[in-house]
Amino acid sequence: MHKNIYIVRHGQTDYNKQHIVQGSGVDSSLNDTGRQQAQAFYQKYQSIDFDVVLTSKLVRTHQTMSGFIEDGLPWEQFAEINEMGWGIHEGKKSSPAMMAEYRAMTKAWQQGDYDARITGGESAFELSDRLRNFVGHLKARSESNLLICSHGRAMRCLMTILNQVELHQMDQFPHANTGLYLVNYQPDLFHFKLENDLSHLEES
Repeated sequence: MHKNIYIVRHGQTDYNKQHIVQGSGVDSSLNDTGRQQAQAFYQKYQSIDFDVVLTSKLVRTHQTMSGFIEDGLPWEQFAEINEMGWGIHEGKKSSPAMMAEYRAMTKAWQQGDYDARITGGESAFELSDRLRNFVGHLKARSESNLLICSHGRAMRCLMTILNQVELHQMDQFPHANTGLYLVNYQPDLFHFKLENDLSHLEES
């Protein structure tokens, strides 16, 4: 079945601005810039005949999609598209020691060790497992136009699944706040029409 799937990252939070790690354990709200980004996205895409909006369980995605939700669009929440769990880094401002641990983890991923993780956090394997479950759910849905709001690292991992590439290629997929990936799905084939598109911000 043919589907158009709009996948957008949440708007900016103060934690984003201050380079503080959020992950799945910090349930922060959008800041003024984030709300403006969300409104600009809504203004550009409100005329699309979306069937449903799917968000993570975290409030920053709910707020980013608030215009569509308030319009009465059916809304469902999925923990499977929550941000990656960053363990002991969550809620902390980036430091040299944290960056070193992060680089060690991503280097391990590059070498195929997808079980590597930040202490107390998720591994790439664990993140991809829950996202694969979500993709299976997406394929089974009957709607034609779906709007999804998720998070940066989760979206990077999701893009490797949709593109059928290895997990170590995650970092090739950019993810600005309210950046849009537009994907056309036909049985077992995802075709990318837009990648991290920010034209709504340029027009606002």
